[in-house]
Amino acid sequence: MGDILIVDDERDIRELISDILKDEGYTTRLAANSDECMDQVNSDPPSLMILDIWLKDSNMDGIDILKTVKQDRPEIPIVIISGHGNIEIAVAAIKQGAYDFIEKPFNIDQLLVVIRRAMETSKLRRENVELRRKDVTSTEMIGSSSTFKALKTNLEKVTKSNGRVMLTGPAGCGKELAARYIHAHSDRAEGPFVCVNSASIEPDRMEEVLFGRETATRGIEQGLLEQANGGILYFDEVADMPPGTQSKILRVLVDQQFQRVGGSEKVRVDIRVISSTNRDLQEEIALGRFREELFHRLNVVPIAVPSLEERREDIPDLARHFIAELNRTQGLPLRELSDEAIALLQTMHWPGNVRQFKNVIERVLILGDSSGPITAGELPGTDDSPDEDGRVVLSGSLATLPLREARELFEREYLLTQINRFGGNISRTAAFVGMERSALHRKLKSLGVVTANKSGGRVAYVRETAD
Repeated sequence: MGDILIVDDERDIRELISDILKDEGYTTRLAANSDECMDQVNSDPPSLMILDIWLKDSNMDGIDILKTVKQDRPEIPIVIISGHGNIEIAVAAIKQGAYDFIEKPFNIDQLLVVIRRAMETSKLRRENVELRRKDVTSTEMIGSSSTFKALKTNLEKVTKSNGRVMLTGPAGCGKELAARYIHAHSDRAEGPFVCVNSASIEPDRMEEVLFGRETATRGIEQGLLEQANGGILYFDEVADMPPGTQSKILRVLVDQQFQRVGGSEKVRVDIRVISSTNRDLQEEIALGRFREELFHRLNVVPIAVPSLEERREDIPDLARHFIAELNRTQGLPLRELSDEAIALLQTMHWPGNVRQFKNVIERVLILGDSSGPITAGELPGTDDSPDEDGRVVLSGSLATLPLREARELFEREYLLTQINRFGGNISRTAAFVGMERSALHRKLKSLGVVTANKSGGRVAYVRETAD
């Protein structure tokens, strides 16, 4: 039913309580002083503690033990007992985080009621933590492009270490998913994953949110740092962190301890920090908006998360994944993608990256037909598709150019798009556009189009010419 640690300097009392609890089906352990107590808490944390306030021949009294355990193991409920109890001691114990206070000589039925409630509370807390850890947020990473494979290889390299990771990339590219992937495959997977959205927290509340607070009336309120103890703390868009908070976070990274707002005791934590940003932090440092020391502490292992346009090959797989996910979670139609729709999705501009892409898929499933393949005409931004007469409306800039220049501009942009759609693979591009590979090479050379490695994959771009 549960493992209970009984801490009392009177042997008769602790053995009496132990016998009573064993009769009720509980497993018990005994400690006569603070050293024995802390050794057992640190080596194998119990499900609940029964703690006497006054402990003879001990380095710490019950209140000191209560404070220490609540700092390091806040999930353990602690029932305080004392033969010298009074209202002041009871209030002090409750403020420090005790579940309840029972005065000696205690009533056995009262003790059992309190313990049953405390154990049930502990069980509910553990279940809630497990539910949060089994968040519906998926950590599955989808893709098969060389760019994606390079990213996943880098992520897998850091999963088993405890080093701090800095994820960089444009908004919406999947930096939080990458952080969750690290967490799910690390030794801290059973610990919490706590996200700090630096941009959404008011600057004057940032320290309270991170460090928690202590007040005379409300006792201890844990901050995000304590909630992340034993797991991962993820700073989303760390460049938005207020300058004053940056210096305090720097100290936490160095010492692995801090003080709550309004408190005087040091709180120890064991956390791994992962950060992300879509800004150039070196530029932010030069502008005086980000501390250089903090940058070097956070940027131990830098990993670039590519934009969607750098991994266009993954778009069909991502689309099918999102369609299946939206069908499962929202009951939206489970539709296939036509070849024309796939080709168009791979050539569209995605400034919002994967986040924007998923929104487009969801919109099509909501507004489109309930059956049949998704067609190119259902996708947004298809105004340049052929009309019923087979005509395509030219953009204004293209229509004003002579035929030769317009054709060259069209060919360059068309081939750039197709090459990047196929991840820099010239053979696949040639097969799709209907050209011999050698002919395509000659055409690309005449248009000034070249390919090069970037983010683990190949991308096409226009070679700059000297003036």
